[in-house]
Amino acid sequence: KIICIARNYAAHAEELDRQVGGSTACPPEPAWFLKPDTALLRNNDPFYIPAFSQEVHYECELVVRINRVGKGIAERFAHRYYDQVGLGIDFTARDLQRERCKAFDRSAALSPEFVSLQELGGDVQSLHFTLEVNGQTRQRGDTSGMLFSVDRIIASVSQYMTLRMGDLLYTGTPAGVGP
Repeated sequence: KIICIARNYAAHAEELDRQVGGSTACPPEPAWFLKPDTALLRNNDPFYIPAFSQEVHYECELVVRINRVGKGIAERFAHRYYDQVGLGIDFTARDLQRERCKAFDRSAALSPEFVSLQELGGDVQSLHFTLEVNGQTRQRGDTSGMLFSVDRIIASVSQYMTLRMGDLLYTGTPAGVGP
């Protein structure tokens, strides 16, 4: 499964509200949606702008890969369900998001490799990442700025569905999304 978290950075929520309208109010629980497995774009395969959209945006996100099966996971145990992270891009047909949905084929780019949290210092909530397009920095992220921690997200989502090995959790995007 590809599970995506919406509005997990305050500055992006405000940015999104300016683009599509809505409320910047922080939800009491993580808001999430699913993308189909056909959305996965990996191995540096090319991304093609779909014919049905005139406004595709990039959203760089930290991606957590689930490493064991779990349902109804308590937040204090959620860290046991992942040990590697990667980066991904949630490509969004912004014009369709206003009316329909965000999920379409090849819309979830994924880094070719995942890195162990131990190698990154062990704390998933203190990671920095950037997105560069043609050598120009477009987004800077810091997981300490998440409204909902990775553990809180896992606890919340697992109340509704079973998490399985290999599930991908796109944890939300910081500000700076664009076409």
